Amino acid sequence: MPAILSRSLAIGLIACFIGSGDARASAIVADAAPAASLADGRVGAVAFESVTPRQIMDFVKRAPSDKAVVTGRLSLPTQAKGPLPAVVILHGSSGVNRGEWMWARRMNALGYASFVVDSFSGRRIAQTERDQTRLSMAADIADAFAALRLLATHPAIDSRRIAVMGFSRGGVAALYSALEPFRKAVIDDGLRFSAHIAFYPSCGIHYASEHLDGAPILMLLGGKDDYTPAAPCVAYADGLQAKGARVTVKTYPDAYHGFDRFTSPHAVPDATSARLCHGEYDLDTGRFTMAGGDGVVSGEAARLAAQACLSRGVTLGGDPEGRAQSPALVADFLKSAFAGER
Repeated sequence: MPAILSRSLAIGLIACFIGSGDARASAIVADAAPAASLADGRVGAVAFESVTPRQIMDFVKRAPSDKAVVTGRLSLPTQAKGPLPAVVILHGSSGVNRGEWMWARRMNALGYASFVVDSFSGRRIAQTERDQTRLSMAADIADAFAALRLLATHPAIDSRRIAVMGFSRGGVAALYSALEPFRKAVIDDGLRFSAHIAFYPSCGIHYASEHLDGAPILMLLGGKDDYTPAAPCVAYADGLQAKGARVTVKTYPDAYHGFDRFTSPHAVPDATSARLCHGEYDLDTGRFTMAGGDGVVSGEAARLAAQACLSRGVTLGGDPEGRAQSPALVADFLKSAFAGER
């Protein structure tokens, strides 16, 4: 494996992994050239520029990265009276599928604009379920902030009230975009997300910083999730709260990964999970550490540990309680978060 990918491999594994449990993915195709602004008020499919970082600290330090053109679909609620709040929606490792569109419709029904981002198609990636190293998680985070910057130019959208919501891999980006080093890697001014909603993200190997954006965070977890277990995310949330962050955690005790979807729980034998991994990437220092039987290791030993702790075989599928209750919880959370930005 090329050395340039080694650190991306270790951290890319935190994405784990399939974001939905919905089997059918659909690309978002935009015919026009990439848009630097939405000042013309357009809606529908939009192409926009982002970057594809290969190493985390290169991204944080704004080192040159491969350019990328990604797409998204912007939808405004019926009879919208702006400026409106908006929600950026990030998909999991299977790409954009029915679950993301379901949540986009829910956001529109609440009176919010929705912007579903397709991080894969523009990079000619169909899915990363079996190989997360195909795309660094920094790319998803870069796309989230590129989408934020773009939406802030739309005349119908209130730039102070743009939230981000993601699922599994997208949940990782939604969660860790609360860390200031990531925001400052893309955003030059005070623009920030007004709320972060992460459905079943991976927290075993996590990003850390002493500097947060101050926006509230909602984490929705599955108590039986054997793909991205709840316990490390609860511990991560406790750490954020100790730093003064406003974090709400909801765990559905009988729920598996993808609990908000309508598929029945089923086994996926070849899916790779980092459920046995415990590590941290400190964005303030650039130090990557892993915990194991020999204590805490860093550098090359940490990279090797991040590969050795992987396992295969997970369960995906919906949970009646999580599926029924999560929309109202998200709606209440966003109502409060957006009210605080008026």
